[in-house]
Amino acid sequence: MSRSGYVDDYDGELNCWRGAVASAISGRRGQAFLRDMLRALDALPEPALIKHELVTEHGEVCAMGAVALLRGADVSEVDETDPESVADAMGIARALAQEIAFINDDDFGYHEDETPQQRFQRVRKWVAANIHIQPEELIETQP
Repeated sequence: MSRSGYVDDYDGELNCWRGAVASAISGRRGQAFLRDMLRALDALPEPALIKHELVTEHGEVCAMGAVALLRGADVSEVDETDPESVADAMGIARALAQEIAFINDDDFGYHEDETPQQRFQRVRKWVAANIHIQPEELIETQP
C-alpha cells in the first residue's frame, strides 16, 4: 500500500474526499503547514526529495520530512505508511497528509522516470500553487 492510501478504484466517495482535501489545504493549519513546507524546501541543502520515507538515516527527506527537519521534530518513530500517524506528527489533517504523500510519491506513476531533483521542483511548484494569500497579507500600494 502507498503512503497516501489512495487507490485507483473509487467507490463513489471521491467528491467527499476531494472536499476534505480542499478544506484541509485552505484551512488555517493547512496554510501554515504549506508555508512551513515552502520554507523547508527552500532551506534544503540540495533541492531533492525522496519517496516512501519521511527522513532517511542519511538526511534525505520527502516534502513532509523537510518540514520535520525545519521544525526539529524527531519522526524516527512515525510509521510513514500510516497517514493518521504522519498527520498527528505533522499537526495537520489526515486528508492533507495523504494528499502531500500522494503528490510527493507519485503513487500512480505519472512521473515514473523523475529524478529526486525533478520531484523537488514538481512538489515545490504544487506547494507554492496551494498557498493562498490572505487579504490582510496584501500590501496596499499608493498610486
